[in-house]
Amino acid sequence: MAKVLIATEKPFAAAAVAGIKEVIEGAGNQLVLLEKYTDKAQLLEAVADVDAIIIRSDKITAEVLDAAKNLKIVVRAGAGYDNVDLAAATAHNVVVENTPGQNANAVAELVLGLLVFAVRNFYNGKAGSELLGKKLGILAFGNVGRNVARIAKGFGMDVVAYDAFCPAEAIEAAGVKAAKNQEELFETCDIVSLHIPATPETKQSINYDLVGKMKKGGILINTARKEVIDEAGLLKLLAEREDLKYITDIMPDANDDFAKFEGRYFSTPKKMGAQTAEANTNAGLAAAKQINAYFAEGCTKFQVNK
Repeated sequence: MAKVLIATEKPFAAAAVAGIKEVIEGAGNQLVLLEKYTDKAQLLEAVADVDAIIIRSDKITAEVLDAAKNLKIVVRAGAGYDNVDLAAATAHNVVVENTPGQNANAVAELVLGLLVFAVRNFYNGKAGSELLGKKLGILAFGNVGRNVARIAKGFGMDVVAYDAFCPAEAIEAAGVKAAKNQEELFETCDIVSLHIPATPETKQSINYDLVGKMKKGGILINTARKEVIDEAGLLKLLAEREDLKYITDIMPDANDDFAKFEGRYFSTPKKMGAQTAEANTNAGLAAAKQINAYFAEGCTKFQVNK
């Protein structure tokens, strides 16, 4: 019997926890909870004797891995996993997995909701514009990007995508035009929506020169990661080009330098892409099933630290 810990500073919904418990215990494993913890010491104590951990945005550092002597697998309930020290996990022989696709529709719906808000001038009473006929560029065509394309086509948008790891043929097969590169995407689209992960190659890659290629009235929307934006470069560009808008669901810093661009910048008060009841439950249940599959069959299909 494996001992599975749900460690969530920001807890799953009660219904999701009940579902996870049913899945874990239905496979003969034990579930324990650490919710709303306020100190790392609480986490270090809780992981001491567990075999598996399910997390959300909680940080699994080398220190946590050192404390978890029996740990074999960590599953991040969601797509992103930059809150886990992958190198340290590999050094500790701990498998790290994510749950790709479970939050995809929630993020995609948020993207289109934010876009409607943006083109209608943040509902300030002044005449705005419509999404019908606008060209939407999607940077990265994974689970979220595909869902964004699906919904955007329902708005009558002209959808284009670029993904360095997805062949143009696969993009075209989904009924979406394929750009040759990301430069072309920025040069030709009215709106660019970011769905790239934060990796050494992508960090600060969305910079002054690239965004500066956008046509007049362009909108950049980021529901991916804060780290992919060269914030200094984007701030400089927004100061120079009063026609551009930047929309994001990434929590601003306390001294939010973007806030001075009133009417051209909007940020939600916290990361909201996966903040729906459905996504919360889907990701949690997927994590539980992946843990059961790991202990029953050795399945590591969604491992991210190869």
